Amino acid sequence: MAEESQEMGGIHFPFPFPPYPIQKDFMAELYKVLEAGKIGIFESPTGTGKSLSLICGALSWLRDFEQKKLQAEAGLLAPASGPTSSGRNSVLSSSSCQEPSDTLRPAGDPDWVTEFVQKKEERDLVERLREEQLRRRKREERLQEVCQDGRRRFAAKRSRQEEEETETLLRLSREMLAADTAPEQLGQLECGEEHLVLAEYESDEERRGSRADEGEDDLEEEHITKIYYCSRTHSQLAQFVREVQKSPFGKETRLVSLGSRQSLCVNEDVKSLGSVHLMNDRCVDMQRRKHKKMRIGEDKPKRRRQKMQASCPFYNHEQMELLRDEILLEVKDMEQLVALGKEAQACPYYGSRFAIPAAQLVVLPYPMLLHAATRQAAGIRLQGQVVIIDEAHNLIDTITNIHSTEVNGSQLCQAHSQLLQYMERYRKRLKAKNLMYIKQILYLLDKFVAVLGGNVKQNPSTQSLPQTGSELQSINDFLFQSQVDNINLFKVQRYLEKSMLSRKLFGFTECFGVVLPSLSDSEENRGLGGFQQFLKSLQSGPPEDSLEEGQAVALRPASPLMHIEAFLEALTTANQDGRVIVNRQGSVGQSSLKFLLLNPAVHFAQVVKECRALVIAGGTMQPVSDFREQLLACSGVEASRVVEFSCGHVIPPDNILPLIICSGPSNQQLEFTYQRRELPQMMEETGRILCNLCNVVPGGMVCFLPSYEYLRQVHAHWDKTGLLARLSVRKKIFQEPKRASQVEQVLTAYSTCIASCSHSEGHLTGALLLSVVGGKMSEGINFSDDLGRCVVMVGMPYPNIKSPELQEKMAYLDQTIRFGVHL
Repeated sequence: MAEESQEMGGIHFPFPFPPYPIQKDFMAELYKVLEAGKIGIFESPTGTGKSLSLICGALSWLRDFEQKKLQAEAGLLAPASGPTSSGRNSVLSSSSCQEPSDTLRPAGDPDWVTEFVQKKEERDLVERLREEQLRRRKREERLQEVCQDGRRRFAAKRSRQEEEETETLLRLSREMLAADTAPEQLGQLECGEEHLVLAEYESDEERRGSRADEGEDDLEEEHITKIYYCSRTHSQLAQFVREVQKSPFGKETRLVSLGSRQSLCVNEDVKSLGSVHLMNDRCVDMQRRKHKKMRIGEDKPKRRRQKMQASCPFYNHEQMELLRDEILLEVKDMEQLVALGKEAQACPYYGSRFAIPAAQLVVLPYPMLLHAATRQAAGIRLQGQVVIIDEAHNLIDTITNIHSTEVNGSQLCQAHSQLLQYMERYRKRLKAKNLMYIKQILYLLDKFVAVLGGNVKQNPSTQSLPQTGSELQSINDFLFQSQVDNINLFKVQRYLEKSMLSRKLFGFTECFGVVLPSLSDSEENRGLGGFQQFLKSLQSGPPEDSLEEGQAVALRPASPLMHIEAFLEALTTANQDGRVIVNRQGSVGQSSLKFLLLNPAVHFAQVVKECRALVIAGGTMQPVSDFREQLLACSGVEASRVVEFSCGHVIPPDNILPLIICSGPSNQQLEFTYQRRELPQMMEETGRILCNLCNVVPGGMVCFLPSYEYLRQVHAHWDKTGLLARLSVRKKIFQEPKRASQVEQVLTAYSTCIASCSHSEGHLTGALLLSVVGGKMSEGINFSDDLGRCVVMVGMPYPNIKSPELQEKMAYLDQTIRFGVHL
C-alpha cells in the first residue's frame, strides 16, 4: 500500500495505509508522552494495529527530536554567530548522551568568575558537538562503503581468516610436538583433562586491567538517542521487526535485535550444549582463553596444549566491526541476523551488542531489560533513553519470576557430590584461593540440605522426611537457621560467577561419564564409578520419551551448581522485600528452597529512574491500579507523571460471536476447577464439543488449555478413548511445544496445512492447534484470517489460592498498599 501522510496537531505521522481514528489518537498521545518525558500506560485491544501505532508514533517523535537537536547544534557551530546561553541550554536539554552540569557555584562569586565559567562551558560544548558531528559523519561514510562493497569485504576477510587458521594450526602442531617431550608435573592427568582444572582466581581489578588491552573500546561510538522496545517472546519480537520493515520507517531506521546465545550463536560446538547456562559459560570461557593466550609471552615454557575449547573462531575484532556495520545498514530480524553472521564468519550475539551505541531502535526480550546484571553485560544504557514495554499485562509477574529462583534437594546433593569429587581429584593442582572457596561452597550445600532435613552423604531420593509442609522465612532468619550467617555470600557468589566453576564441574562429570568404564579398577576409579552411578540416579531424563538421540543430547541437564549460583545471587541482591520458602515434601530430593521476590518495584525503580520516558503497552492492561500502585508508586513515580490511554476495537461488535458453553452434547455440566477438570467425563465432554466445532468451522482453530500438564493429560486421554482419531478426520492436530526453538516450526506446519486444505477437496478442512494460556503462542502471534476462524478457551487459569507464595504476596501487598509504603 502507498504511504499515507497524517497531520495531527501539526505533527507528521507517516503510515502505510489510512489509519483508524483510534490509531491516530494512539500516536498523538504517544508523541506527547515521549516529548514530555512522562510514563504512559497504553491499552489497545489485540487486532487494532498496536505495534504499527507504536512504531510510527515513536519513530516520528525520534525523527523530530533528532532534527531539533541537529538544528540547535548547527546554530551553535555556525561561524557567524557565537554560542548563546539559550542555544547551549537547548542542546543540553535535548541531548540524551550528555548530562547538564550540576556544579553549584556560590552566590557571592564575582561577575568575571561567572562569565569565565560560562565561556569555558560553551567552548567545551562546542568542542564536544564538533567531535560528535565528526563521528557521525565517519559512521555514515562507513555504512555507505559497506553498502557498496560489503560482500566483497566479507569474502576477502574469510580468505585472510583461512590463511591465519592454517598458519595457527601449523604453529600449534609444532608446539604440541615440543611439549610432548617435556616432563609431566603434578601427577598424571587423562588426555584432554587439563582444561577441567580451575585457573588462578583473578580479582575484578585484575580483570579490568587485562581488558584494557583488548581493544574492544574501539568499537564504541557516541550513544545517540534511541528507543528500547521489549516484549516477552522471540516470536513477538520477530513480528515487531517485520512490522518495522514494512513501515515507512523501514529503510531509514538503524535497528538492532538482541537475543540470547541460544538464538544468535553460530558456533555449532557451543550450540550443541543446548542449555543456555552451559552456552553462556562455554562462550565466556572461550573469550577468556583467547585473551589469556594474548597475554602469554612466547618466551615462557609451554605446557601441554589443551585439546578442547579453543578460542571462538567467530569472535574477532575486525569481524565484529564488519558485522556491526552490516547490522546497522538495514533492518534485520533474528533469522536474517544469524544468516548474516554465518556468511561473515562473525558472531551475531556480540555483533549486535557492538551495534547498540549507533542504533536508533533496539529490540530485546523482557529479561535483558529488566535484569540489571544482564542489562549491564549487554551494554544497554537507559540514561535519557525511551523504553517501550509491549505485551505488558504480565509485567509484574515477569519481574517477579526473573528475580525468583528455586533449587531442590537433588540438585544440592548432586552439586555437593560432584564438587567434593572434583576437589579430591585436583587438590594438588588447585590454588589456595580456589580451595578456600570450594570448601565454603561445600559447607553451604551441606547446611542447605540440613535445613531440608537431609544429609548430603546419602541419596536424596531415598531419604524420607517425617514432617512435610512449607515454611516461609525472611532472608536473615533463613541464613541464621542454616548456620551460614558467618559466610560472606557476596564473595562466594562473585567467585562462582567469575571463576567458571560450574562450567568446569559440568565438564568434569561429562568427561568421566565417557572415560571411566575403560579405566583400571583402582580404588580411586571405583570411588568415582560409584559417584557416577549416583549421579545417574539423580539425573532425570528429558520430559519427552520419544526424543531422538540428537535432541536428547541437546536437552541434557546443566550443572546443578548453576542453580545454586542463581539462588545465591537472589539471596545477595534482595532486601526485606524477599522471602525464602523451605518446602519439605516426601523425600529430600523432592524438597526445595525457593527465593520469592515480593516487591518487583525494587528492580523496576532503576529503569524508571534512568529512562527519559517509559511506555507500558498491552491489549488488556486492566486493572491499571496494579501498575500504578505495585510498580510505579512503589518506584517513586509521582501520580502527575503517569498518563493513561485506552481505546476500543476497530472491528464492529457484529463481526464477533462470543459464546459461553456451560454443558456439552451429552448434557454434561462443564466445571474446570482444579479438582474436577481431570475427571474422565470432563475431558471426554470437552473432546465432543471440539469434534462438533471442527465439523462446522473451516480453516484453523486454536484451543487454549490452562497448563502444559493438563494439555498432556487431555491429549493422552483423547488418544486412549478414540476422540483424537475423530478430531483428526476433519482437522490435523498440532500441539504447542515446550521448547521456544520449536515454536516457529509448529506455526509454519500449522499454517501450511491450512493453506493446502483450502485448495483441496478432501475430508480434511484445516488444523487444530492445542495451546496453553500464558504460553508461547498465547500472545503476540497473529492468527489472522484462516489461521484462527475459531478460538476456544477451556476453563480459566486461576492461581491456587492455597499456595503459600500467593498468600504471602497478598499479605505483603495488603500491608504495603494500606500503609502507602514506597521506595
